[in-house]
Amino acid sequence: MAGLFSKFIIRYYTSFLLHLQCMSNTFNRPIRVLVAKVGLDGHDRGARIIATSLRDAGMEVIYTGLRQTPEMVVNTALQEDVDAIGISILSGAHMTVFPKILKLIKEKQMDDVLVTGGGIIPNDDMITLKEQGVGELFPPGTNTQDIVKYITDWVHQHRNF
Repeated sequence: MAGLFSKFIIRYYTSFLLHLQCMSNTFNRPIRVLVAKVGLDGHDRGARIIATSLRDAGMEVIYTGLRQTPEMVVNTALQEDVDAIGISILSGAHMTVFPKILKLIKEKQMDDVLVTGGGIIPNDDMITLKEQGVGELFPPGTNTQDIVKYITDWVHQHRNF
């Protein structure tokens, strides 16, 4: 029982430290992240878990829901002035969706917005997408604290508000 309690305390303390990092006085507002499910992919459990973890870390999270188009995602990101877009994709359409989102972001001059994501993406495709400008891509089972840290660090390095 003591081991279980210790794990809970460590997890809570780590989450609290990440929350402080996200809310540090470097920024005038919380980090804003748009979490989206693009295309016909109807499985959103992972996206909801990520959205909750980001929120618990002190970020402002906008969840678009299911069956969004790349245009809908980028327009929402622009309207909400987000710092990062996280795409959850399990359908295999990642080599179409991510490049389309990157193209739309460039057209709207949103070059300072992180595009990241996760799901079922083969390693070779991850490499190709990163070469095209996508940030880190996270496979299923990634520790949510790693995702929080990555987004927080990226925003601290690339955004100024």
